Amino acid sequence: MAIEVGSQAPDFELKNQHGELVKLSDFHGVKNVVLVFFPFAFTGVCTGELCAIEKELPRLQNDDVQILAVSNDSPFTQRVFAEREGLEYPLLSDFWPHGAVSTAYGVFDDTKGCAVRGTFVIDKEGVVRWSVVNGLPDARDEQEYLKVLGSL
Repeated sequence: MAIEVGSQAPDFELKNQHGELVKLSDFHGVKNVVLVFFPFAFTGVCTGELCAIEKELPRLQNDDVQILAVSNDSPFTQRVFAEREGLEYPLLSDFWPHGAVSTAYGVFDDTKGCAVRGTFVIDKEGVVRWSVVNGLPDARDEQEYLKVLGSL
């Protein structure tokens, strides 16, 4: 079960596609975070969703908002995927311990070994203000993120 709106978002430290460590708490007091969990790089629905975010990046990521996308792929896979698709925002690897952050957010599917499609909007105080969790085949609408961010 995904963490609830109004809950403190679990902190984490994961490597991005360039091997740099990214901590959620580094954004506290600085930026709201849109945390997007996705199953696997190089798959049809995931590629479509992440490219849709990239197209909206000027409106989604700015001085007030940071996009962070997380999958259980290795940082090396994330790097090739980001380069191939032209993704300019951080792709974080929840590879090892496998799915620890996805599990903390309640979006890890033990039977498939990957995260389901969970998105969490986290405010500058680290509180989850909105979330949506979709099954593996069901894409999310990045326009919903814009609506939620506009209300913060």
